[in-house]
Amino acid sequence: MATEAEYESILIVKPDVNVYRIPPRASNRGHRAADWKLDAPDWSGRLRITAKGKVAFIKLEDKVSGELFAQAPINEYPGIALETVSDSSRYFVLRIQDDNGRSAFIGVGFGDRGDAFDFNVALQDHFKWVKTEDEISKNAHTADTGPKLDLGFKEGQTITLNIGQGKKRDKPRPQSAGGFGLLPPPPGGKIAPPPSSSSNDNAPPSTGGSPTDCLLDLDSSNSNTVAQSNPSSSDLWGDFSTPATAVPQSAPEPQGSSTSWVQF
Repeated sequence: MATEAEYESILIVKPDVNVYRIPPRASNRGHRAADWKLDAPDWSGRLRITAKGKVAFIKLEDKVSGELFAQAPINEYPGIALETVSDSSRYFVLRIQDDNGRSAFIGVGFGDRGDAFDFNVALQDHFKWVKTEDEISKNAHTADTGPKLDLGFKEGQTITLNIGQGKKRDKPRPQSAGGFGLLPPPPGGKIAPPPSSSSNDNAPPSTGGSPTDCLLDLDSSNSNTVAQSNPSSSDLWGDFSTPATAVPQSAPEPQGSSTSWVQF
């Protein structure tokens, strides 16, 4: 069964790189690119960085055919497999290895400073990821080997549960026969009784009749009024009716009569 470490991913590709033979280190001071023949590189091609698991591989390949010229496994950076020079940021010392395990140190360099920067950042990002993975794995291993919390019941151990002791429910309000709750009276107040019929004792009594009855009463009270005089009579006072009963007015006398009294 294949694992994640068996898959190879590409981190970066640079089309132009130069390879130099470098002299042995004379002292403990770092390598200097000025000691190399920079104007006459021993080999030129492309550089490709791949990752297989936690190990990065710097591969030097032919530009046209892609044939492998040399490769260097990098287990850590910075480290002995890849070192920087003391006098330039575009050149590095690389330790290459063959299939038989033999190793040699060569110098590699980039004509453009940006390519050297990308080369450096690609390796730093890869080993930063490796460091994070190691910390996660270490923390997980520590959690697995640590003491575990035992939440199981011991022999003879019991537990008590209180069921049905919740909050008391509020008592329901009394309801009328219609189903609507009655509102309580205001505090300190009283409900006023309905008005009784005795409050209308001072009202004027009803006559029990229609408005026309009042007019009829006025007519009956004036039954003893003075009868109108005949305009044709010469008497200034006119004729009066008898005080006992009212006599209906007689028909007017024909013209030419000599009397001035109205006949009854």
